[in-house]
Amino acid sequence: MRVKLTLLLFPLLAVVGATVSAQHVPPPLAPLPKISNESKPTQAPPEVIASAVAAVASLGNEVVLGHYQVAVERMNPLWKERTAHRMGGMEALETQLADVSRQMVQQGISMISFKPQGQPRSYEVGPSSKMETVNGEAVETLVFRKWLILIPTVTKFRIIRPGSVKPLVIESTSFQAAISDKGANNWTFIDGSGMSSSDLRGLFVTLPNDLQLPPVEKRESR
Repeated sequence: MRVKLTLLLFPLLAVVGATVSAQHVPPPLAPLPKISNESKPTQAPPEVIASAVAAVASLGNEVVLGHYQVAVERMNPLWKERTAHRMGGMEALETQLADVSRQMVQQGISMISFKPQGQPRSYEVGPSSKMETVNGEAVETLVFRKWLILIPTVTKFRIIRPGSVKPLVIESTSFQAAISDKGANNWTFIDGSGMSSSDLRGLFVTLPNDLQLPPVEKRESR
């Protein structure tokens, strides 16, 4: 039996994502404003990256335990709003997600494990202006108020196939985009399984034009 791998992505929005993408066309991305910023993104401090990685691991642990609502609660608000638009509204999104557990059981799918794996990459986002005094004159400068950390992940799923003695194990390599205000370490997430670089730049306009996202792959695990 050929398994629809679109049903195996984390978090569990992708369980209904295939149907949604066929029925709803996402809204056009807003044009990227011209922001004067000649400095390169600053590498986040090690403790900030460690906090983001720990938050992703905690999110994964909750979902593996079947606490699917946590994935919804911790979804980045900007991405959650766009996803709800694609699904016909926030109520429709929450209704479909509430049915995730039943769909997984019905298809013989269970999540075995989830863990961050690989080298995170950090970017400064959330630009705003700040007035500073330089040589006695008020100067408006650009500052960034948020961190965005791209964290590679590996998730394993078990599929019980009718008539098969041995279950199929699928390993999904993807990533989470973890976002927090600087100094807060209060992370929200965007799952990378259905994300393009233009999608992410549509939400965070100061990301590089040549942004390279971590790979997204699915394969049978031996």
